Amino acid sequence: MKKIIWNIRPIGLPLVLRYCKKCGKKAEFICSGQFRANAQRKYLDIWLIYKCTKCDTTWNAAVYSRVSPQTLSTGLLERFYSNDERLARQYAVDFQFLKGNGAEALLPSYAVSGDIPVSGEMSEVEIQSEYPFPVKVSALVRDKLCLSQKDYQQLVAEGKIRDSSGRDMRKCRLKKGTVLIFE
Repeated sequence: MKKIIWNIRPIGLPLVLRYCKKCGKKAEFICSGQFRANAQRKYLDIWLIYKCTKCDTTWNAAVYSRVSPQTLSTGLLERFYSNDERLARQYAVDFQFLKGNGAEALLPSYAVSGDIPVSGEMSEVEIQSEYPFPVKVSALVRDKLCLSQKDYQQLVAEGKIRDSSGRDMRKCRLKKGTVLIFE
């Protein structure tokens, strides 16, 4: 059995839908890549700053609220203070973090890199993502193999594409990764 790895990486950061006070309606916000820290006596608040794409109004997504600075490592605090790009990206693509802040994240465009399984040869395809990515596995496979919905459904029904853990191939989402069997 041939082993193939597909890597999923988002292109850009996801836009976030939230109510914008200045626009007076739901609007798209984009991550600025910067953090804001505020110290009140013994406690610390840290936010990731987002900007409305239409009017530049800012919205602060709470990363830490009312925590003691001693509970965070000095290395992590320094990354917040220096607006570490990788740390900002890590929070900006975390759909659970955004949902917890009352925002609806829109799925960013993404790229799938890796070899295509050879027809007639049994292959194990491991789909990996550095960040949790709530895209449907069926969409990834159809995009990568240039399949129509009907063709994909037929391959799944015939058992030629299946999830190694037995999940429903029509409904399952990627999150961090999965392994598929192609026959």
